Amino acid sequence: MKIEAWLFGITTVFLVLVTPAYWFITDAGASGADWTGTSALVMTTLLASMVTLYLGFHANRMDPRPEDRKEGEIAEGAGELGFFPPFSWWPMWCALCLSTIVLALAMKAWWLLVIGVVLGALALCGWIFEYYRGEHAH
Repeated sequence: MKIEAWLFGITTVFLVLVTPAYWFITDAGASGADWTGTSALVMTTLLASMVTLYLGFHANRMDPRPEDRKEGEIAEGAGELGFFPPFSWWPMWCALCLSTIVLALAMKAWWLLVIGVVLGALALCGWIFEYYRGEHAH
């Protein structure tokens, strides 16, 4: 994970240099200027630095992976990679319930909000407990 930490570190350094340059070039310091781009760059810089710190912290505390070593072989990385869930309909139902909730808030239709929240809770429970029952249970 050292390679990933270095990549995010280089990105963070780049953003640290670009953000003040953008602020000066767009004259965001003037009154009435648009602060959107500068705010987005500052938040991107902070997020990239957070990922850099996380990856750097864990890279020093874990055994090197085969791709992290210069003498590592491709065959060393063979084996099970993890659990990849099959196709699921639950994300679609959660998104539909969320769009119903947003529509209810936009229309100030509180009765529709209650319906969206109740159905959303059911859809979220279905998504969470999808692999505890049925064909894909484990």
